[in-house]
Amino acid sequence: MKLKNRVLVMGILMTSMSYSIEIANYNEAINVSGKQRMFTQRMLKDYAMVGMNNTFGNPDKDLKTVISQFEDAQNALVKFTKNNETKNRLQAVNKLWHQIKKVLEETPQKEKVQKLQVDLEELLKLANEATQAFVKESGSKTGEIVNISGRQRMLSQRMAGLYMLKVWGIKDPKFKNKLDDSMSLFSTSLDRLDKYEHNSEEIKNILSQVKRSYRFFEMMNKSTTRFIPTLIYKKSNDILRDMNEATIKYTKINKN
Repeated sequence: MKLKNRVLVMGILMTSMSYSIEIANYNEAINVSGKQRMFTQRMLKDYAMVGMNNTFGNPDKDLKTVISQFEDAQNALVKFTKNNETKNRLQAVNKLWHQIKKVLEETPQKEKVQKLQVDLEELLKLANEATQAFVKESGSKTGEIVNISGRQRMLSQRMAGLYMLKVWGIKDPKFKNKLDDSMSLFSTSLDRLDKYEHNSEEIKNILSQVKRSYRFFEMMNKSTTRFIPTLIYKKSNDILRDMNEATIKYTKINKN
């Protein structure tokens, strides 16, 4: 990835997270909470890259940044909601997060990554439940579209993380099934977003870019002999950048 693109991706994420510290409405809360799902999978991707001694994109620095952003976002979400059910969901996320954080801050080890993947998947599940709680609170149709768009950010990182485990030589048939399922969900969700009646021309153009980037995932997943982790790392960041921009635009369609 070119330096300019790396800076752009990081700038978007940093701006979004500083913006989320003061959450003003439910669409913004859904956006921030949905980003937590993405962070769980981005951490796995970075962990695997560091473990393979692959420095492309500076994954070690990115991992440290994401850990900090995850905690900042959790604090902002807890501060925003007044709903007891949502607060309980966020507390469950925090409880598991404190256990996972200790592993993430250690030197990545191949023998620990399978359990870490399972634990991060559980954290993803809890973060998703928290996001759904915010969607329920909002009572907005737009909120569901924000949720789906935000989930695409997570899926871009999940697909990349599982691909990195494949490259690292982690042999677990469950991971292949998870990768296939993630790609299927990404594809159907992209189709649903593409058909959303209130898409602006800007959003339509963004979704077209995402489709082009996603083709590389399809090609790499079909290959059993050629692995290009740097390409998938770049394309996952491209999709993350584009879907983050689309999600922010969706939050502005109908603020609550």
